[in-house]
Order: sequence, then C-alpha cells, then structure tokens
Amino acid sequence: MAGQIVLRVESPDGTKRVQVSPTETNYNLFEKVYNVFSLTNYGFTLFSDRHRKNEIKSSRSVYLSSLNLKHGDKIYLCPLDPDNIWAIPGPSNADSANGSRSSSVVSTPGSTASLPSNGKKSSGSTSQVEEDEVDKLLWKLDGKIKRLKDKKYCRHGDNGCCVHCSPLEPYDEEYLKTQNMKHLSFHSYLRKMTAGIAKGKFLLLENISCKIKEGCTGHLPWPKGICSKCQPSAITLNRQTYRHVDNVMFENSELVERFLNYWRITGHQRIGFLYGRHEIHPDIPLGIRAVVAAIYEPPQESSRDHVKLLPDERQDIVNELARCLGLTCVGWIFTDLLTEDMQNGTVKYVRNIKSHFLSAQECIMAGYFQNLHPNPCRYASNGYFGSKFVTVCVTGDEKCQVHMEGYSVSNQCMALVKDDCLVPTKDVPELGFVRESSDKQYVPDVYYKKIIIWYLFVITIPVLHLKCIAHRLLY
Repeated sequence: MAGQIVLRVESPDGTKRVQVSPTETNYNLFEKVYNVFSLTNYGFTLFSDRHRKNEIKSSRSVYLSSLNLKHGDKIYLCPLDPDNIWAIPGPSNADSANGSRSSSVVSTPGSTASLPSNGKKSSGSTSQVEEDEVDKLLWKLDGKIKRLKDKKYCRHGDNGCCVHCSPLEPYDEEYLKTQNMKHLSFHSYLRKMTAGIAKGKFLLLENISCKIKEGCTGHLPWPKGICSKCQPSAITLNRQTYRHVDNVMFENSELVERFLNYWRITGHQRIGFLYGRHEIHPDIPLGIRAVVAAIYEPPQESSRDHVKLLPDERQDIVNELARCLGLTCVGWIFTDLLTEDMQNGTVKYVRNIKSHFLSAQECIMAGYFQNLHPNPCRYASNGYFGSKFVTVCVTGDEKCQVHMEGYSVSNQCMALVKDDCLVPTKDVPELGFVRESSDKQYVPDVYYKKIIIWYLFVITIPVLHLKCIAHRLLY
C-alpha cells in the first residue's frame, strides 16, 4: 500500500517488524506492536532511541508523522514488568483476546475501600441491603400531604374530594415554596424518582467516583494512557435538591451545657461526637430527624483557634456501649466561639454571608466523617448512597448570642473528599483547592457556576435546642 513504511522493533525477546502508515496514530503503533509480539498486556513503553530518552506516548490524537520516522528506522520496546508481559505457553491468542490479559492499574491515594459495602450490584431493587429502621418505617407511609376542604373553591360534600383539597405529593414544589423548604427530604426525592408508570423499576442511584476505572486493558495504565471508558467524568457543582436529615434535636438541654463548660472555663474550642437515633420528622413530608442523646468528647488538643483530634483507644468501647443502648453515632459537633463582652456574656458574630458558614477544612472534615457513615439505600448501585451523618457548629449569631447551626455536605463534596481531590487553603479559610492531576493521581475537571462554591457543597439542617426553642433555625 502506498505510503506504508516498515519499522524494526527491538525488544528483550528479539527484533520484529511492523508495517505502519504516517497517517496512523501512536495508538495504532502500540496495537501492532502488541499483536506482533503476542503480548499478554499493554505494560510496555516505546522509545525512538536506544538510551530511552525520547518516549513515544500512546495517544489517539498524535500521528506518527510527527515522530519523523523513516522506512527501516528502529524503535525500542521496554517492558514495565518483564515477567508478566510475554505470552505464556498454553492459552491461545483467542483466549487472550477474550479477556485473559492482565493489566497494571495505578491505585490513587485517599481510597476508601474499607468502607462498609454489601459487595453486590443492584438493578432497581436490592433486597440484600439492610436499611436503617427509620427508612423501613418511611417506606410504609404514602407520604401524601393532607389538605382540608377549601371553603371558597370546594363545591362538594364532606366525603368528596376535588383538585382543590386532594392530597399533595411530598415533593410538590408549590407546597415546599409556601413552607419555605429549600430541600426535599431524601425519601420525598425517592418518591419523586419512582413516580410514574415505571414505579422506579429502572432507577439506579450511582455514587460519584473521581478515580480511574479499573480493568481497562486497551492502553497503558495512568499516567501512560487513559481513555473515555476509564476516565472519570468532569464534575459540575450543583446545589443538591435533597438532604438525608431534615432536623437535629437535642433531647436534653444539659448535653449542650456540659459540652460548652469546657469553653467557658478554658476559652479553648472543643469537638464531640453526637450519639442518638433517627426518627420520623412530623413536620417535614417523609422527613428524618436526628435525636441526640449523648455527646462523647474524644481525646483532643485545642486552643483558642484550633482543635486537633488524637488517637482514641476507647472508640470501639464507646461504640459497643452505644449499640447496647440502642444508639448510634449520628454526627459531630464543634465550637467556634470568641468572647466579645464577658460581662454581658456575648460572643462575636464571625460566621455570616460576608465571611463563611463552614470553612473548607470543616467541609472536608464533614465529608470524611460522612464517608465513614454511608447511608444504606435499596436503589444504590453498591447498597449505599449519601450519609445521615450531620455537622453541628456552635458559634455566635447576629445578636451575638451562642447559637447552633446544623449542616451536611453534598454527595459531590463527599466524592471529592473520598478520592482525595480537595485540600484547604492556608490564608483564606472559606476557599478550597482542587488538586491537579499528577503521575500518581488523575483528578477530573471541576466546574462551578457561582463565585463561592461552598454554598453548593453545604446543606443547611435546622437544629432544635430544647432549652431555647426560639433558637430553632429556618432553612
């Protein structure tokens, strides 16, 4: 064929010839070298010189004409793993083509393979998943929002029903607007997704992954190669429309008072873990409330401006004791209090729309804890989706009084934290930094439409403190 040239490929197993065209890509050259040497995987690199300084990279967008190779030139094959690259006698080439190849996949830091998982894929319904008790109770409810007979528009009897008084779906947008609810409850979101003729038959909730998919044998492992099949999709930050927990309530006012005593005595900040239970929230359609029964303060070093958690040898004992009492870890709480006037007992109002509600470090910490406590869900591909773990910040409000704010971070933030893509900044606490791709880790592109991206990460949760109901937060 016109335009074809012959290249000699020198390897530890000998020299062979391949016929290529300058109009072909580097990827085609790797394919032909793979076939002519009957290799078992793509764990090799090619160089245009004997000293292995000018590497030929596998790419579908770079053509051989850019390498200035001539008819009869020699290129050099260097195996990454000489013991596993050459064909082993026994299996035929057909067996190799059917999936007998082995591939070397670079593992990325920040892996959370130790998180609980049922290990089975789901297609619409996963009866194997053991959901939380509150989820089982919510599935038994229809979730309809009851409405009384409208005196102005309803023209029927007491036992009748019309469009003006018929029950509303729990995800009705007009009702949510009138009640000033910015987020759906998670079960309302599921009812919305399972509405219609299919009834959720094809619904499958996929967790976001920022890592390269394993098992792709069509190219060299990262950073030598990547393709559209194994490359994670770019992430566009959007406000999450639902939340897994709709309210946090402390069943005993003394819990918070004892927790704040440490700050009152020392002036240092404090962190604690919230132990309690989840129950149905009566004021939110298909909502969930986290009821806190105890605060456990782990070993920590603190000052006026920072808190550092220390290794805790008693954590397993605390968890077992909580399990015996029917409690579980539902969240964490931390203080950010600065005294303004000691005589009047006021504190500074430092967290607001002009500064930040949660710092980048706190968002990353919340995402880390939420990944440790995944939410079991029957429609999730791996059995878990999101998290019911909440974050409570004790800080000053606009009246300079001690005030509690409840938050959780979105599933997008959880994924970026799980795959170690986010780091905080040193000088600007409200801003975070997305890592750049390196030889050891591929980081997908992250796009956002707002100036302050943390608004897209943070989901507000009302907190009810029984000692002062007036401190209950609006959405």
